[in-house]
Amino acid sequence: MGMVSENPFSFSSRSPTPKLCSSFTTRIFSDVAGDITIVVDGESFLLHKFPLVSRSGKIRKMVADAKDSTAKLELLNIPGGPLAFELAMKFCYGINFEITTANVAHLRCAAEYLEMTEDYRDENLIARTETYLDEVVVQSLEKSVEVLSTCETLPSIAEEVGIPSRCVEAIAMNACKEQLVSGLSMLNCDGESTELKSACLEWWVEDLSLLRIDYYQRVICAMTRLGVRPDSIFASLMHFAQASLKGIGKCQTWNPGKLKLNTGMAEHDQKTVVESLVSLMPTEQSCSVPLSFMFGMLRMAIMVDATIACRLELERRIAFRLEMVSLDDLLIPSIQAGGSLYDVDTVHRILVNFLQRIEEEESEDCGYESEGLGSPSHDSLLKVGRLIDTYLAEIAPDPCLSLQKFIAMIEILPDYARVIDDGLYRAVDIYLKVHSMLTEQECKKLCKFIDCQKLSQEACNHAAQNDRLPVQMTVRVLYFEQLRLKNALSGSSGDGLLSQRISSGVPSAAMSPRDNYASLRRENRELKLEISRMRVRLSELEKEQLFMKQGMMDKTGNGKTFLTSLSKGIGRIGIFSGQAGGKPKKSGRKSRGSEGKTGRSRRYSVS
Repeated sequence: MGMVSENPFSFSSRSPTPKLCSSFTTRIFSDVAGDITIVVDGESFLLHKFPLVSRSGKIRKMVADAKDSTAKLELLNIPGGPLAFELAMKFCYGINFEITTANVAHLRCAAEYLEMTEDYRDENLIARTETYLDEVVVQSLEKSVEVLSTCETLPSIAEEVGIPSRCVEAIAMNACKEQLVSGLSMLNCDGESTELKSACLEWWVEDLSLLRIDYYQRVICAMTRLGVRPDSIFASLMHFAQASLKGIGKCQTWNPGKLKLNTGMAEHDQKTVVESLVSLMPTEQSCSVPLSFMFGMLRMAIMVDATIACRLELERRIAFRLEMVSLDDLLIPSIQAGGSLYDVDTVHRILVNFLQRIEEEESEDCGYESEGLGSPSHDSLLKVGRLIDTYLAEIAPDPCLSLQKFIAMIEILPDYARVIDDGLYRAVDIYLKVHSMLTEQECKKLCKFIDCQKLSQEACNHAAQNDRLPVQMTVRVLYFEQLRLKNALSGSSGDGLLSQRISSGVPSAAMSPRDNYASLRRENRELKLEISRMRVRLSELEKEQLFMKQGMMDKTGNGKTFLTSLSKGIGRIGIFSGQAGGKPKKSGRKSRGSEGKTGRSRRYSVS
């Protein structure tokens, strides 16, 4: 065998050697008596047997067992097929070739199959490939990924010789080293942008997307075990999903056909990819994962009929950040034929998980500071309440949406999740308009969730003239409007019902401390809701005042002249009072419009 001058893994011959050929080129040797025919996967090789016998234990045994020296030897299921066998034969005959990341795995497995160990010749093919793996492959993350990807086409013998496991550990270890180096480099690049830093940190993310899902899963598990950052792992998961699944990360609202299966991957493989990626997601909730990606994974999980555990895990992760979700994210198309247009059941489960999380956070809080008006849990609940009301108005025009599902989405939210019920009233009115075949009893059942005391003036005006509402609700709206007007004329700043609730809600000494705390927390919620409602009323009054002022200015023809003359008149009064005696005093009165005039009333429109 020839030695190497520069590259230790490049093999050459000192003297001209016979030309080796397969079915494409016939192998001819001068020593005909020593020729032997070897068949590899249907391809015949006419070879001189002595160089092979001197290095391959398997061929030596097969030649010894053959009765006829010119008989054909058939090698079944050799790793790498004819190409790997041809490289091994080149090694035996000293013909030029180089060990690379593309062929080292096949060569190592073929050498193992042919039993090319040190027992037959020093520095045999097994030793050479092992040296290349140890000195070149495992030292580089990129080369390890390349070799690991070539193992996908090899049989189980690759696992027996340990190539995939060594590559997996090498990738994880090199990723940890890169993480440490990049962490130190970030200290010296404060002026660089965040995008540039993240691009430098995650350069290996794209390389991992070349792997098969089972190898990729092993790599991510090894990275997690060795302490790679969760955000880096999430970045890799997102890139792998976008490379192997169609439509992930893009908001698909109406056209589920855009979420087509990858043409190069069967539905079963897509299902395996989705379930594996979800199982690999880090448990840390601090990782900033785009919600569009999470909803894309959820849509794909529904489409490929992933396991229930997979879908529930995605729903739980989305529920943890439900207050940040947009309306388009919740509009998940339903894949069931003949059913509703949207997957309402999935959104309902997400909402249940969110409310459970809010309840757990409240139960863990022992003090009253967390129950303040601006507490994170209360703010999140109000945001979700507005989001769900908008969602209900969006799905209400669906003629196939059943009343039971619509009511289930309404009643799942507690009363204190809505400051005002205008959004809920709008959704109910749209549903009644589209589903005109509902009975009177069903209309009553639906409208009972609307609190007439929490409707704005516009909504009350619209409800009082709405023929689609039951008579009982119209009566309630008129009653509370009359009560509101009475309180306004009497100068009362709040509801009498509120004072009754507060006075009746004082905890008694017979109640347990836990019940006392629960009662006080309920009262606190009611007070916060009343404050929020008063703010809404205040904003309505400010709008009315603005319309009144605008009306006054329009009627005078020139508002500036009118106000100027009014201020001059007030100034004269001040001067006269100063001349009458004492120091002149500034008038504290302000110009106001006529008390009997009101601004233009706006019509509450329902689309």
